[in-house]
Amino acid sequence: MTPPPDPPPPSAPVEPDEVAAPVETADAVEGAEVDGAQLLDDLVHALVRYVVLPDVHAVVAVVLWIAATHGQRLWGHAPRLVIRAPEKRCGKSRLLDLVEALCHNPLITVNASTSAVYRSITAGDPPTILLDEADTVFGPKAGDANEDLRGILNAGHQRNRPALRYNAATNTVERIPTFAMAALAGIGAMPDTIEDRAVIIRMRRRMPGEHVQPYRVRRDRPGLDTLRHRVSAWVRAHAQLLEAAQPAMPVEDRAADTWEPLIALADHAGGHWPEKARAACLALTGDRDGAGDVPITVRLLMDCRTAFRGAGALKTADLLDRLTADEEAPWATAGPRGDALNAMKLGRMLRDYDITSAGNIRFPDGTQAKGYRAADFADAWARYCPTPGLSAVDDEVDEDRDGYPSHLSQTSLPWSARDGSTPWDGSSRPSTPSRPSLTSKATAGTRGTGTPPEPNAPVCIVCREPLSLDDGSHTHPVCSA
Repeated sequence: MTPPPDPPPPSAPVEPDEVAAPVETADAVEGAEVDGAQLLDDLVHALVRYVVLPDVHAVVAVVLWIAATHGQRLWGHAPRLVIRAPEKRCGKSRLLDLVEALCHNPLITVNASTSAVYRSITAGDPPTILLDEADTVFGPKAGDANEDLRGILNAGHQRNRPALRYNAATNTVERIPTFAMAALAGIGAMPDTIEDRAVIIRMRRRMPGEHVQPYRVRRDRPGLDTLRHRVSAWVRAHAQLLEAAQPAMPVEDRAADTWEPLIALADHAGGHWPEKARAACLALTGDRDGAGDVPITVRLLMDCRTAFRGAGALKTADLLDRLTADEEAPWATAGPRGDALNAMKLGRMLRDYDITSAGNIRFPDGTQAKGYRAADFADAWARYCPTPGLSAVDDEVDEDRDGYPSHLSQTSLPWSARDGSTPWDGSSRPSTPSRPSLTSKATAGTRGTGTPPEPNAPVCIVCREPLSLDDGSHTHPVCSA
């Protein structure tokens, strides 16, 4: 009797975050011969045939996001796609249907438990998660019931952010991958932590003159399937180049993480796509930052900047009055009981930015009171709500840091260039003395007095001596103590 053949040797275990190398297939070889720019143009025509998007930037972003799903294993970040609308019948679900037909390995649902999503994400070939009616999951009525699901979507934006679960049956800790691209569609805004990691498309209801072709699965899906296979073959054929790409990004930080796969694809496709992709990136990230979807504390910083109106310091009561006087701002009802914002809550909201009230500030009217100095807000204003068109950080040299500029990523101008004077190269002594010369023998002295103050120079309202720097209190620090 012939003995049974030996079983094949067990394969080496694969780590959850290990990325399998792309396999050369006939489709991949065929994709190498495809014109990438024309292929992306074909995706554009497929989308606009069935749905009206807000503008050309939204069309470019959705097309590049769909193409990026076919290269999930190549990216370090998995951008989210948020499709939101103010009302129903704006085309968000239709757009999600088209994304489902064209993206890689779609997993579409209208509701899912956290554990189901965990178990659906595989390490080697994760699905593209598509969540319709997301407002019922993350909307106001849901409250905090789906915080775990939000945590998955946040963590899955970046590779190597697994979830850990203890398996009592095997007495082991399981490492569950979370990395996967995801799209959410719903009415209203999604949680801010999700939108911060997302390409946001704001859908609108079609106008009477805007017409699209009805989408029918039996009739239209085969053509979209063919287009999906072409996109997948093209991405796989150029996987090594795309994985090694380091495109020049028009944005920074998390926005750059989110848009990098899309920009890399656009650069590789060539044609007009690199320019259109960067224009879409700037437009959509600008729309997000300027649409009022900012944290309440950042809104407070912005409104405080308006309230100061050039003043060096404000009494706490005056600052609160100016904040609550704005009828379009939330401060008239931001108090602990729905009343006006009070001094205690104001201080608590500003404390995280290292801004605290100062005691006994002397004001021009001669009174002293607790209040806030504009100088204490300067760092937070520059970092969290910089004025458009101005540098967020002044590159001034700090002598306590051995002459290094405060922002190492930018070149600090020499003092002479910033002051408007002619740069001195050190080859000769300055011909004009920068300070009065010392008196000589047999010449009447000046009793050691300094340079007379310039006309209209600010003086201390206590000691009447000149002020080298007026922060709005019109007093020397020693005099106001």
